[in-house]
Amino acid sequence: MTAANGLSDFSSEMEVDAFRRLFPLRYHEQHLLKSVRPDARKLGSARYTTVALGAVASADGSALAKIGSTTMLAAIKMEVMTPTVESPDEGSLAIEFHMPPICSPLVRPGRPADVASVISKQLSDTILSSGMIDLKELCLVGGKAAWMAYLDIYCLDADGALFDAALLSTVAAFSHLNIPVVSLNDDGRIVLVSEDTVQLKLEKEPMNTEKRKLKLNSPPFSLTCILHKNYILADPTAEEESIMETVVTVVLDSSYQLVSLYKPGGPVLGHTSIIQDCVALARQRVKELQNVLNEAISDMEID
Repeated sequence: MTAANGLSDFSSEMEVDAFRRLFPLRYHEQHLLKSVRPDARKLGSARYTTVALGAVASADGSALAKIGSTTMLAAIKMEVMTPTVESPDEGSLAIEFHMPPICSPLVRPGRPADVASVISKQLSDTILSSGMIDLKELCLVGGKAAWMAYLDIYCLDADGALFDAALLSTVAAFSHLNIPVVSLNDDGRIVLVSEDTVQLKLEKEPMNTEKRKLKLNSPPFSLTCILHKNYILADPTAEEESIMETVVTVVLDSSYQLVSLYKPGGPVLGHTSIIQDCVALARQRVKELQNVLNEAISDMEID
């Protein structure tokens, strides 16, 4: 009798799995009618999120961020550059988002994913427009030397809401960033001072005697939502994104002020209340992400 029940349960699971593969939208809509999703989340709930700082030992700042299965590794490398003529007292940021084949079966070797360049641009626009980083803080000598921050984000698992996870890893990496010590050499050029060199007596005093943190002003966080009929699904998985075409990403800073709103394609939204509902969900999500980041920073300080 037990074996028969086990075989029946197995057969039932096979039928459900087959239905999900053949009719994914109908499968999800059956769950929406019950205000629940296949992974048992409520419609407005995000997946479990974690942040670990200092994931890359060789980087000046790094972080590993996970939202559900979606995983991002961000690493920052600081280099001294000559500032531009237009902004002689400012440093610069260079942000690159990478999607290696390991992150998704949809990404083919040798062919960069189209979404990678889009997310790179979105991240750059978001960081600059939010005012999180004062580029003047990256200046060393006006008109002569400033910091260039190279940020690389690698997607290790692409299971939906890629921008949200990429932005979280970006903010976390800058929170972990330690700006290196620099000094003037005999030629009057600014050079990096290694830890071994710091212990020796320098002919000229270093410009900053120890590594320093970068001040972050109201860091931005985001929430991506899927809109389907009268439903709003927060933090969608890759499967949900593939079968429901209207995606809206709301970016708020830590003061809950709107930084940007992205809607790449999909039907025109007929009601402003839909956007307002997405913003309300994003406000709740910002609180959650701030707590996750603060816990990661506290854990780093204890270690």
